[in-house]
Amino acid sequence: MERSQELNVNDDQNLEANLIDHEVNDSSSVPQTKNYKKWLRVSIYVFLVLTCQALSTILGRLYYENGGKSTWMVTVLQRIGFPLLFLYKFFSLNKQQEKTDPSFTNTTLGLAYICLGLLASAISYMSSVGLLYLPVSTFSLIFASQLAFTALFSYFLNSQKFTPYIVNSLFLLTVSSALLVFNNESQNIRNVSRVEYVVGFICTISASAGIGLILSLVQLILTKVLKNPSFSAVMDMAIYQTLVSCCVVLIGIFASGEWKLIASEMRNYRLGKVSYVMTLSSAAVSSQVYTIGAVGLIFESSSVFSNTVTAVGLPIVPVVAVIVFHDKMDAFKIFSITLAIWGFLSFVYQHYLDEKKLKTCHHVEEDTQV
Repeated sequence: MERSQELNVNDDQNLEANLIDHEVNDSSSVPQTKNYKKWLRVSIYVFLVLTCQALSTILGRLYYENGGKSTWMVTVLQRIGFPLLFLYKFFSLNKQQEKTDPSFTNTTLGLAYICLGLLASAISYMSSVGLLYLPVSTFSLIFASQLAFTALFSYFLNSQKFTPYIVNSLFLLTVSSALLVFNNESQNIRNVSRVEYVVGFICTISASAGIGLILSLVQLILTKVLKNPSFSAVMDMAIYQTLVSCCVVLIGIFASGEWKLIASEMRNYRLGKVSYVMTLSSAAVSSQVYTIGAVGLIFESSSVFSNTVTAVGLPIVPVVAVIVFHDKMDAFKIFSITLAIWGFLSFVYQHYLDEKKLKTCHHVEEDTQV
């Protein structure tokens, strides 16, 4: 009798041990599943950013190459598709509420969104002018300098430290863009004057600086105003900013009178009326899908990582431009691409070191609490 009771006790203990092991294994698989889903989302957002960024730039150049003349039209295309952001937010499964610093009011957020929208509309117009006068490959290489501007503005706004890798990135990206000023072959191929080429260069580098400023401001808002921002909060920032900029550029196209050119442009478009509509609508959609991808990366990681992925796609555009528009890849551009990639890798490596240091500090805090 005692022997049977001992066996029953041992069986119960074994069963309890198996149940505990099963619970531990289940609980350990939960973080792995969440981590897998997170990286799947990040991969999708990276794909959207890389493809749609290149596509919107190529379509804008395609519009100019086949008879389009309105810089305000290209500007509007970058902003007019903002209702897609509303749809994406509505169907998004992420409904958590954000925590806002009580010292900041909705009025403060509203003013911040208006300022971001005004700045975004100026960036869109300057990039449209740059795309008009510069080859796509040159335009994209100059745009790569946004990483340097982001680091520079983050130094003043977000207290980012200037490490040797950041300084190296700033120097290389600056030289990479400056080399293109002396590239006379590009302007001769496109039959633009020296003055127009310089105007395009100045507008593009100004737009690049504006992007660096706007990304630094976004990071400032996320860290100082919105505490632990949800996906909904980040989407609201993108939506209201785009809404304001869309209103501004619509006023611009009507005030300039360029809206009157739409009918004649459609008739005289070299690829036909249907292609004209498809080019404009595809450019508008791709710009907003790119925004969705960029916002997703900001939420899943940070605005720095989102900007880094954007910079990864910039060297893709010159390669596509050589194939589609037969842009000449001369020695200046090849050297500029090399310096831009070197500067980009330096920036990414510093970002990797920062993330590694942050994870180490987080693990140390957990061990201390345990």
